[in-house]
Amino acid sequence: MIEGAYTLGERLGLLLLCQDEAGPYQAIPQPGPSWQPMGEPARQPHEHIRGGTIKLLTLFRPATGQVWAEPVEHTTNAVLHPWLRGELTAILDALPAPTTPPLDPEATRAAWAVWQAGLREPFTLPADLPHLRALLIWDNLAGHKTPEMVCWLCAHGVMPLYTPLGSSWLNLAESIQRIVVRRALEGQHPESTRDLNDWLAAAVRGWNAAPTPFEWGGKRAARRQRAWARRHALGGSGGYTRRPICRCRHPHASPDNGSSRAN
Repeated sequence: MIEGAYTLGERLGLLLLCQDEAGPYQAIPQPGPSWQPMGEPARQPHEHIRGGTIKLLTLFRPATGQVWAEPVEHTTNAVLHPWLRGELTAILDALPAPTTPPLDPEATRAAWAVWQAGLREPFTLPADLPHLRALLIWDNLAGHKTPEMVCWLCAHGVMPLYTPLGSSWLNLAESIQRIVVRRALEGQHPESTRDLNDWLAAAVRGWNAAPTPFEWGGKRAARRQRAWARRHALGGSGGYTRRPICRCRHPHASPDNGSSRAN
């Protein structure tokens, strides 16, 4: 269902968003390369001083590459939910009005229910559903399933889609977080949470100045498909080899003798 949302969501006229919380990131020297004058290598402090930690709330639209992010010290529901409601409200208000006529209640419920097909534990949809406007891909956490938050999402036309347990790699927000954090902190030495806040926020602004759209699959998926097509199955099990195994006609013949007979 998550992969289908990536490939079909925007084509069906639905806004597709991914949300995740990254971190914590410590105010200590960060690994990675850095520019230094010749003969003056980077030096690390001899004392390990903890300057605090920061987490990053992230909301990402893969179709355009735009990121909405907020560095915070804590990511409890009391912090995450108000921030997410505010960002989603601003994003939905900026969307153009739907051009298609409104659907009847049964068709509207069917448009919502199709995204729950195949789920083992689908949540109960409210009795009164608005027009479906957006899909929100979310990690499978208890704080993301509170009745108050789920009802708010449904009331605003947002369908939450939870990644399966152990499948956070299905959330493209994980990828953009790695890019932003690497640009902001790699090889740097933040000395306080203020440095972490400023650098992460600057990296987000720099990304949004020229965002790159994300697509599900891409060249990496094509390489995997080609590698899978090149596999050679083995009899008696589900294993396979990357190259074919020579099969001699005579079971007691050596490979050299077999090749000489063939010639």
